[in-house]
Formats: sequence, structure tokens, C-alpha cells
Amino acid sequence: MKNLILLVLMFGTAAHAGTANPLVVPPGFTVETLNFTAPNARQMALTENGTLILGTRRAGNVYAVPNALSDAEPQVITLLSDLRLPSGVAVQNGDLYIGAVDRILKVSEIDNRLQADVPYSVITDQLPGESHHGWKYLKFGPDDALYVPVGAPCNICLSADPRFASLLKMDPASGETTIYAHGIRNTVGFDWHPENDSLWITDNGRDMMGDDIPPEELNVATQPGKHFGYPFLHGDGIPDPEFGDHKDRAKYSFTAPALNIQAHSAALGITFYDGPQFPQDYKNAIFIAEHGSWNRTEKVGYKVSVVLKKADGVLSYQPFVTGWLQGQDNWGRPNDVLVAPDGSLLISDDQGGRVYRVRYTGAFATP
Repeated sequence: MKNLILLVLMFGTAAHAGTANPLVVPPGFTVETLNFTAPNARQMALTENGTLILGTRRAGNVYAVPNALSDAEPQVITLLSDLRLPSGVAVQNGDLYIGAVDRILKVSEIDNRLQADVPYSVITDQLPGESHHGWKYLKFGPDDALYVPVGAPCNICLSADPRFASLLKMDPASGETTIYAHGIRNTVGFDWHPENDSLWITDNGRDMMGDDIPPEELNVATQPGKHFGYPFLHGDGIPDPEFGDHKDRAKYSFTAPALNIQAHSAALGITFYDGPQFPQDYKNAIFIAEHGSWNRTEKVGYKVSVVLKKADGVLSYQPFVTGWLQGQDNWGRPNDVLVAPDGSLLISDDQGGRVYRVRYTGAFATP
């Protein structure tokens, strides 16, 4: 018991369905499991009335959880089922948008339609249809456009269709797209800086180059048209063994990452912290869900990290929530992060079908 008390005082507290779990957070923070399950929970979005929307990948479902942040056990509504990898969800002007590989779907006035088999319209069905890296992550930008990634349809390749390995900017009314950023192998997370609207993008590096290269990338697009290297270069200028000397490489000027992250960590959903609850040091911090490795000798990732900007402008990267990985066994895989209206941080876990909430109490909780 003495060791448990010491651990709580040093690292914060965790709760899992009413019992202790191995999750560790910084001092002054607590982490709890919300009182419902949503199998394969991926990207999250909140409606104007506070309903939590969850996309999935293999499950093929889109869930709605009214009153998800309450203490009561909320109802989990399966809005849609039997879709193709409907991982991406976003809410704008009361409407729900869903990304399902080659299609973007829309449910109008979602707060008034919380029901199974909800009617929807198709914004477009003209996106590339390859399922390899084809699952989506959707967000609306400050310009009210819908941003939609199209991952590379392979581990490493150069596709004839320039939409692959890119981030698209979409007109949500017509479904028409333009390419906003190039050379992004597989992004499942991006967000805009609250103060300058620069777009920060996670990108998963290629496989089969070893345990520690190439790194995952945190990239910054300050304007449209940037190229972030794939498939020619990785990280800070690491040539690809197959495409590093490709003749097309000379066509592009590449933008280096703002930050390199351990290879195979699978950095996915990100969010800037703009809530009212966390300490001032976390203002505009970037939280990153690291889904975890699948092809590394020793596992890495399986955590939520935070990137802070120091006074000299240098980015500081550090763990924020850890414990889903115990030795070489993982019992959860964080997938997305979202700031709730009260300033708490929500984390989805597609392995456990859980959503966690991190709160700052400013004082150590007692066991």
C-alpha cells in the first residue's frame, strides 16, 4: 500500500471502470475511464449539444453517445453500421460528416437525429478507393473547408494519382477537392495552431527500414503546396532505399519536419490545447495519440505525448499519459485526442473500445 500511495503522489491517478489501472499522468492530473464502451473507437467529435461521436475502422460503425461526459452510464447509439472503414468524423454547423475511404457522408442536424440507421447524404464518392492507408481523419479548418487525407496505397511507392500521399482540401457543399499538401505517407491526425492557423500534421513513416528509422514526423504547413518528402526522403533528409535517387525527386523542394518522433510509434490524432482547465504551461501544447508499433523488435508508442514550446522556441516532446504498454504487452492503443468544453482531454482507445478523460485538479488525489 505504501508503494501505491507513493506512485499516486508522484505521477497522478488513474481509474478504469471504477478500479485502479496502470495509467500514469503528471502530478496534479487524474485520468478516468468514461462509463461506456464503443468497440474500435477511433476519431472523436462533439456535437453542439455535447453528444460524443465516434468513428471506427474495422467495426464499420459510427457511434453517438449523448451525455458521454456525465457520471451516469450513457446510451451508445449505433448511428450507422456496415460502412467501409468509417474512421473519420467531424461536426460543422450542426451537421455530421463521416469519412469512409472513397466517400464523404453527411448527416444533417445530427443532434435531432440520434437514432440507429440515421439517414445520410453522400457529399462525394469519388475519392481513391484503396483501403491500404485509406481510412480517414476529418477536420474543418479555419477557412471552413473540410480537410481529408489520402494515404499512400502501399508501404512505399510513387503513385500516378497525385491525390495519394497527400492532404486534400474539400468544399463540403460540392465535394470538390484540391491538394493542400504533398508527400505525406499516412496522416491520421492534424490540427491548426490557435494563434497563427498554421497546420500541424502527424505522418507515419514507412516500414521495413529497421527499428529506429525512419522517424514518425510532426510537420507544419504554413501555406498550401508544401511537400514533406514521401516517398523520396524521410525525417531530416534520410533518402529512401528505393526512391531516394528517383528522377522525379528533382522536381520538388522538401519541407523538413518540425519534430521527429520514435520510428513505429504510430503518431495519430493530435489536438492543440486551447481549453480553460490545464496549467498555463499547456496553453497551445500539442497532444499526440501514439497508437503503438506492430513491426518493431521491442514495442514503442502506446501512449499520449505532449509537445510544448519553450521560451527559446524549441519544441519539447515528453510523455503525458503512459501505461497502456506493460513490458511487451499492450492492453490499449490510444487513437485520438480531443479537448472537451470544460478543458479536460478525451482519449479514444480502439483496442479496448474505451474513452478516457484527463482532468487537472491542481492537487494530489488520495488513493
